[in-house]
Amino acid sequence: MQDTLVVAAAQINPELGQVAKNTELHRHWINEARRANVELLVFPELSLTGYGLGPSVLEVASHGDSDFLLDLAAEAGPMQTVVGFVEQISPGEYANALAVLQNGSVLVVHRKLNLPTHGGLEEGKWFTHGSALTRTSVNQNWSASHLICADLWNPGLVHAAVLQRPDILCAPINSASGIVSAEFSNENNWAVALGFYAMMYGLPIVMANRHGAEGDHHFWGGSRILGPRGELLTVAEDREMLVSAELSKSDIARARLDCPTLRNANTPLVQRLLC
Repeated sequence: MQDTLVVAAAQINPELGQVAKNTELHRHWINEARRANVELLVFPELSLTGYGLGPSVLEVASHGDSDFLLDLAAEAGPMQTVVGFVEQISPGEYANALAVLQNGSVLVVHRKLNLPTHGGLEEGKWFTHGSALTRTSVNQNWSASHLICADLWNPGLVHAAVLQRPDILCAPINSASGIVSAEFSNENNWAVALGFYAMMYGLPIVMANRHGAEGDHHFWGGSRILGPRGELLTVAEDREMLVSAELSKSDIARARLDCPTLRNANTPLVQRLLC
């Protein structure tokens, strides 16, 4: 069994609405990651389109088999690569989505489940909610579950995803300073939430945020990789960059033995109490 896996987050700053330029930006960082022997690479939420799209979602939306996604999948080769885009579900209906790429193919598309509409966030105005969890095999021995940004602010969704027993949680986000409120610190609260989930479930997390300005908003970066005890393995500086770490299945096993949240989940009881 392959005990270790090299994972990475690409902290970038895409241009709003410029899919072609952003595709080339992805190509650059995919090649950087391949040179670093990365086996799982995560880009930020909506990394191919930018975040504050409003009604221009119509102009940048594409299908999961679009040429630019397949081109990036070919570039990625065996390195599983997670990118963000706007998926056209049907005319006038769009999803904030991620595509999991590998060996020239789009393995799966995950649609964001929890669309925020509080503070300065208005995703529910433009996007359709997803309705399914997504888990992929990175290789024969490693698996990953995928949640997008606000998906992680519904603990029930995180718990449901982790019940599928992934080895890793991929968390592409778009988090800007002060976008919720002046009193709510995205920078501090993301660190608390991710550390809690990683420790509670013995679950390494690859979080990729963007860094830089888009309109009036500043995306604060802080992309990071956490180990299975909630420990911070690496964190990005205040710039575009790649951060990587080597994870160990043995470390995950020891962490889950010490804190057996999954083993003791008692799903039938929880289901009964929720009814």
